[in-house]
Amino acid sequence: MKKKVIAIIPARGGSKGIPKKNIRLLAGKPLIAWTIEAALGTNELNRVIVSTDDKNIVHIAKKWGAEVPFIRPENLASDIATSFSVVKHTIDWLEKEEDISPEYVMLLQPTSPLRTTEDIRGVIHLMQKHNAVSVVSVCEAINHPYLIKKICDDGTLENFIKKTPKFSRRQELPQAFVLNGALYLHKWETLNKEKNFIPPGTLAYIMPQERSIDIDTPWDFFLAEQVLREKNRKKI
Repeated sequence: MKKKVIAIIPARGGSKGIPKKNIRLLAGKPLIAWTIEAALGTNELNRVIVSTDDKNIVHIAKKWGAEVPFIRPENLASDIATSFSVVKHTIDWLEKEEDISPEYVMLLQPTSPLRTTEDIRGVIHLMQKHNAVSVVSVCEAINHPYLIKKICDDGTLENFIKKTPKFSRRQELPQAFVLNGALYLHKWETLNKEKNFIPPGTLAYIMPQERSIDIDTPWDFFLAEQVLREKNRKKI
């Protein structure tokens, strides 16, 4: 894609589930480093910018090659700050300070360390091929929505989706997908107007389960560690 594409990696310092999560070591590297490396592996991104409020993250992000041109304001570093507000702050800063306005914005969350450079290229190429307004990454749902249950007040089970079609075999279930949080690519004009990361016309970029771990808990961290160590072992 010859048009300007800016990647934004949001990484605030506070994390209740895993303290200092974004710079915690994962298979020998800070968590955020995996995302920075994947982004810098392609020349189809014009800039790779980390938005953070934390000086330690600033130091580590720069060490691994990302730009950190500003410190994120405190009001955008809370639990309730939205991803859109963080992206808009970054673009507003670039427009004001550098007179730069990108045509496309890619959001890369550092909690998806298994996403690869090839995935980043794949999303860009899919956007380019279809001239789409946005492309987001998904993976096949582990638990099919037709099989999910809920517990009623009396302790009994019933289908979460009440009108569930009957299938004789699990293999006959229609494929179901969930957002995996790894990749969001948008035309900035559309995102700024819609303020929605899944506007009408959004295309899906399918990723396998083994690259779709989204780190939110210590267990997620453990799983990602095992996947990366096994991957490195096979290389050796």
